[in-house]
Amino acid sequence: MHGILYAERIYLMPKPCVDYRKFRFGKLNTDEFRHVLLLLFWPVFGLLFTYVERFYPVKKYYSVHCALDDAIPFCEWFFIPYLFWFVWLVGTLAYTFFFDVPAFKKMMYFVMFTYTATIVIYFLFPTCQELRPPEFERQNLLTQMIGGFYQFDTNTNVCPSIHVIGSFAGAFALWECRALQKPQYRAAIVITTLLISISTVFVKQHSVIDVAAALPLCAIGYYFCFGKSRIHSQSTEAVVE
Repeated sequence: MHGILYAERIYLMPKPCVDYRKFRFGKLNTDEFRHVLLLLFWPVFGLLFTYVERFYPVKKYYSVHCALDDAIPFCEWFFIPYLFWFVWLVGTLAYTFFFDVPAFKKMMYFVMFTYTATIVIYFLFPTCQELRPPEFERQNLLTQMIGGFYQFDTNTNVCPSIHVIGSFAGAFALWECRALQKPQYRAAIVITTLLISISTVFVKQHSVIDVAAALPLCAIGYYFCFGKSRIHSQSTEAVVE
């Protein structure tokens, strides 16, 4: 019994997949370190997003709105999970990069597909939302932070929501990790993803339509970047048996 428990702890304990101490730029094209090149997508995406947000000449933005948006009240407490998105995304990338490279690669392929598709949509169909409250009913630290965030972040290019897509990217990757298969971890992944996604409409950063538009894109990305490999592995296991 002691041996079984010890083996279980070893199985669950994250171990670095790759010894990055051996990394050299000359090894970027090797099987061991080729996945590092996937990180180059982030500065490219950052430049494209900055351009479409700040410099791309747009004749008309299409306002995104539905009746359900008016029924959802503004709630500053949801700014906490909204901001946690940045920790969620960066943390998942870092965790999988060091401890589960296969999950890292799948996450990056998912992000590259969905984020690129989203940028193309922003260029072809520029959108905006006009849901932000003109003034806050309550004055507290959270509303002050949201006010500052409103000034920093534009209300344009909102559909589909990158916030929602990013939250699902982290969820799908963590769901793949061998060390996070216990029910409590799975529950935490689901709850965090849901809270981040719904926070976008409660802090009036997105319309319900933006969230809904992100879901089919996530489903397509999951199928090609996560689902197909899982189906293939299950088929292989069935043949072996």
